[in-house]
Formats: sequence, C-alpha cells, structure tokens
Amino acid sequence: MTQRIENSSHLDKFGPRYVVFLLFLAYAFSFVDRQILSILFEPIKAEFDLSDTQLGFLGGIAFALTYSLLGVPLAMLADRRARKGIITASLAMFSIMTALCGAAGSFLTLALARIGVGIGEAGVNPSSQSMIADLFPKEKRSTPMAIVSAGAPFGMLTGLIGGSLVAATWGWRTAFLVVGLPGLLLAIIFWLTVREPKRGSSDNRESSMRDAPSLFETFRYMWRTKTLRYLVLAMTVTTIPGYGANAWFPAFFMRAHELSIDQAGIILGLGGALTGMVGAIIGGITFDRLAKTSMTNAVKLIGWSQIVAYPASLLLYTADHLVSAIIFLIIPSMCSAFFAGPVAALVQSLSQVRMRAVAASITMLSVNLIGLGLGPTLIGILSDILEPAFGADSLRYALIVVGLFSVLSAFFFLRAANSVEDDIKTVDIAEASTL
Repeated sequence: MTQRIENSSHLDKFGPRYVVFLLFLAYAFSFVDRQILSILFEPIKAEFDLSDTQLGFLGGIAFALTYSLLGVPLAMLADRRARKGIITASLAMFSIMTALCGAAGSFLTLALARIGVGIGEAGVNPSSQSMIADLFPKEKRSTPMAIVSAGAPFGMLTGLIGGSLVAATWGWRTAFLVVGLPGLLLAIIFWLTVREPKRGSSDNRESSMRDAPSLFETFRYMWRTKTLRYLVLAMTVTTIPGYGANAWFPAFFMRAHELSIDQAGIILGLGGALTGMVGAIIGGITFDRLAKTSMTNAVKLIGWSQIVAYPASLLLYTADHLVSAIIFLIIPSMCSAFFAGPVAALVQSLSQVRMRAVAASITMLSVNLIGLGLGPTLIGILSDILEPAFGADSLRYALIVVGLFSVLSAFFFLRAANSVEDDIKTVDIAEASTL
C-alpha cells in the first residue's frame, strides 16, 4: 500500500518539541475524558441506582474492550498511512462522545457513550509513539515519551479537579460536556499545524524501509524478543492495580474519609495526579541518563519502583487520618507513572521501523484489555463480595488485594533487564543489514 506522507524530513517551523507538546495535550485530553467518570461515580450511582460492579463495568470493560480491540487495526493503518489524520480524527471522536455521556438517560446509554469514547481514544497512543520514535533517536527517546506520558496524570488532575468542581456546582451531566468539547479545538490545531515526520529518520533507517509486516508477524516478533515479551507482561500486570485504583480512588476517599465530591477531586488531583505527572517526567529523565551507562540497570530501576509502590499503598489504604492518607498517596502515585515513558521508548527501540505503531498497539491491547478492563471491574466485584463482611470498608480491602499485582510486575521488569542490551543490539544489526 502506498504511504501517503510528505517527503520532508522535518515537520514545520515549530519543530519536534512543538509536536511533543501537542501530543502531550492530546494524551491529556484523552485522560480527562477517561478519568472524569471516576469522580462522578457516586452521583451517577445515586441517580441510576447502580452497584459497584456496574460502576466498575463503566470504568473498565465498557471503555477498554473497544479501546483495546480497535487500537490494533488503527495502528496497522498508522504503519501504512499518515499518522496525523488518525490522531486528528481520534481527538474529535472521543471529545464528542464524552460530551454525549452527559446526555445519558440510563445505565445502558451511558455504557454505549463510554464505548464511543473508547473507539475515539484507540487511535491516539500508538500513532503518537510511532511519531515520536521518528523525531528522536533512541538515546534521547525516553524523555519525550515521558513528557507525553505525563499527559495521563495531567489529564487526571484536570478531570478530577475540574470535573468535581463543575459537578458540585452544576451537576455531573454538565461536567461531561465541559471536559469533552475542548478536544475539538485541539483536533483542529493539530490538523492545521503538524506535518508527518519521515519514517526511520531518527535511527538512520530510511533505507531499511520495507513493506509493513502483518499483525501476526509483528506479534511473533514481539513474543520471540524476550525483552519485549517481559515488558508487555510487566506493563499488563502493573496496570491492573494502577487503572483499578485510579478509577476507585475518588469513591474510596469519599467513603473512607467522608469527603464531598469537590474535596475528593482537589485532593486526588493535587496529591495523586500532580505527583504522578512528576513521577512520569522524573522516570523518563532518569532512565535516559542511567541508560547511557547501563541499559540493564535502567530497566532494573523500573522494577524496583514497583516493589516500593505496594507497601506505600498499604499505608495509604489503612491510614485512619486524611492527612496521613494524602502523604502516603504520593509514593504510589509517582511509581505508577515512573515507568510509562521508558517502557514506551523501549518498545519503539526494540521494534522494526514499519511495525512500531502496531507494536505499541499490541502492548496497549494487553495493557488496556486486561489492566484497564479487569482492574476497575475486579475491584468493584471484590468490593461487592466483601461488603457483607466489611461493610463500608469493603472497597478498602478490595484495593489492597488487587494491589498485589504490582509486586508480580516487578518480577517481569527485572527479567526484562537481563536481556535488554542484547536485544537492542540484535534489532540494530538486523535493520542495518537491510540498508
């Protein structure tokens, strides 16, 4: 298939940093629209008389299933066509569907609107990662990836604080409308000001370009590449408690510490999302610097960050006082975002040029279908199961149990560290042989 991109090796007068800034905003808007539901769980539950299992479904499977499954074909398109158009259309789609969530009249129509949000968001992340890989060489790639990844906690911060304040004043339906529509403006700006980068230029692999491999060939390549296999497993496992906690934190603080919706939004926005944003940027910068001397130690650092996260989470969930809970929130919030940029950069560096978007989408398929899909839903089911025994504290213990997955993820990250340097050399040699 003919690749419809512009031949210039540069973007435009704004440069790569401008593109990273816009991709940061795109990722932030996607997480605003994704996270807004969690701060609205309690008023939605009250209006539609829903169980925690139903809320978990709205925050998990309803979104994650379409987001994950459609991400792969859209990524295959991104490896064959200009990524600019895919990102623009995706931005417009999920912004409109988020606004329509505010018009839902029942659990079913809200679930359908959330499915629409998942369809829209499916095209943003793989195309963004592929584009960044063509703008920055691998030794500098983790930092811009981390900056874009920081859009997730920034979007959470905006969704939690902005959504809670709007909901407290005008209701939960207005909150969906307010956070949804601004994404349309960003879509227009992205379309008008960004040009497509030349594939492979950052790694001097333009001459190694070949037809994009099939989905099966890419999956087989990733499975046979030991580091990629363990990275995907680690990412998948650690996002079960990560996405699960993000979805249920507002409800947890409102139940355990008797906060109002706006109080929970402000505390979680500043105490959780803001520190997550800091953790993502620190993770990217630290990884790039450490990788200059030892890529193995850089990946090991990610594993240790997940080991540290669980005991801090235990202190958070069992804290009796609000101030203590806020303090203990900082460490797991930073650790939950610490690995995002480095792992995204590694997936791109370990993949062949024409499979980069699909490699990112396969990673996100596993992460979102299992992590995002299972995490919130599993916590909701456990909370309902434990309610007869623990009453209002059932959500607390559900979060503690699911949090154990972060320890397992550390094992997979440490296994990936053992093979990362050999696998990077292998892909560089393989691409060079086709020049």
